[in-house]
Amino acid sequence: MSDESIDLIAPVEGDAGIKVIRNSENCRGWNGIRYKLGMSSRNVGSTKLSMNVATIPPGGVAFAHIHVDFELMLYILSGRVRHEYGPGLRNVIDNCAGDFIYIEPGIPHEVTNLSDSEPVVAVVARSDADEWQNIVPYDRNSE
Repeated sequence: MSDESIDLIAPVEGDAGIKVIRNSENCRGWNGIRYKLGMSSRNVGSTKLSMNVATIPPGGVAFAHIHVDFELMLYILSGRVRHEYGPGLRNVIDNCAGDFIYIEPGIPHEVTNLSDSEPVVAVVARSDADEWQNIVPYDRNSE
């Protein structure tokens, strides 16, 4: 489901400096990942941050990509995930519930749910208010 078919603003409550989205459901998708509504420039007017909750389905993969000029932090709520990263995606690190992950700008990476039966659920915070607009695909065979 694309953002164009989702009303990003209606669920936002408040003004005068505090805005709230209450218990949103998974309603959007990008690159094999499902997302709760979350917050970004498009619905709360943020200028430097976006945040949401991502779910990678059992056996799912977020194919290789690069975050252009923004940092990303994750906190794994449940599940086990593998990041293949760096030039040619030759480095590997596995993470599980309770782990924090930091990804520098420009680092190629691919994310895989290591379970065939359980989803991975993670809180995702980006230093980019536009969420996905500054993400580009990466070809693991390019380096």
